[in-house]
Amino acid sequence: MNAIEKRILELQQYQPQLDKPEHFDAYWEQVKQEARSGELKAERKPAETYMKGVTTYEVIIEGYAGTSIHTTLSLPSEQQQITAPYPCLMQLPGYTCERSNSYQHAHWLLMGAAVFSVDVRGQGKDTGNQLGSSHGMARGWITEGLLDVDRCYYKAVAVDLLRALAWLKAQPEIDASRIGVMGASQGGGLASLMAALDDSIAMLIADIPNMCHMDFGIMHSTGSLSEIAEFCRKMPEKLPAVLTTLSYFDLIHFADRIHKPVLMSVGLKDTVCMPEQIFPFFQAIRSEHKQLEIYPFSGHVVELAQQQKAIQFVHETLLRI
Repeated sequence: MNAIEKRILELQQYQPQLDKPEHFDAYWEQVKQEARSGELKAERKPAETYMKGVTTYEVIIEGYAGTSIHTTLSLPSEQQQITAPYPCLMQLPGYTCERSNSYQHAHWLLMGAAVFSVDVRGQGKDTGNQLGSSHGMARGWITEGLLDVDRCYYKAVAVDLLRALAWLKAQPEIDASRIGVMGASQGGGLASLMAALDDSIAMLIADIPNMCHMDFGIMHSTGSLSEIAEFCRKMPEKLPAVLTTLSYFDLIHFADRIHKPVLMSVGLKDTVCMPEQIFPFFQAIRSEHKQLEIYPFSGHVVELAQQQKAIQFVHETLLRI
């Protein structure tokens, strides 16, 4: 057994003992009910694109706490011999990034899939953040409201995305039974969260996902979770409350809710979304059709080889249904 095989075997056998909150299921039923309550307000208007035959819309959806969430919906070219309703990929961005545009996801449109790309509050150039916090924060966004599980940043984002997904499923051009979710890093974590919260999701692509084994992440990660480490360094007495809040959003606790096909990737040299975080999440997923692509020499990146695997995966799980 060489060093690479030994490392992978150790990761496959790694099983952290995490405590799932007693009221976890009740909490998430309440969050989903909150996302469904009230009128779903949205504004849809044509957006410019130079791609021939492709139709693109900017859609603004009212999210949590009055924040307007900006999204882009792109429909395949009218020149293709494909008719609505279309299968659709809901695409979520990495941390500090904004939603993709029609040019960036042209390959999906050429394959016959619509694409719905969604900003994350505060991070995209068009989407602000009206959440607010009753306490001080570390740099970045994720410590906002961190001491209150009912009004923290991650909950606000979850409600935003649930409302965006509900809007998407109601659109006449979209086949609500063929919606997949995808993203990398933060986007991979949020896509996994959506797949766990909505059984109608048809498939999940979660590359180098964040938001799993989060206690390990705040100890070791050099990425967004280091903001939480900085928060706790300044206020060590708040660590128990912080860990309690994070336990409601740790993807390992959602893994048994994911039953649809899953494609995931991990880089063994990733110091942002570390393999010790990703392996136990993947192992706990209940789907009968799941694959984890392991890149021994990759850091925090989605390799070209993985992008090609995603194209094949979408073709087999979403477009051939």
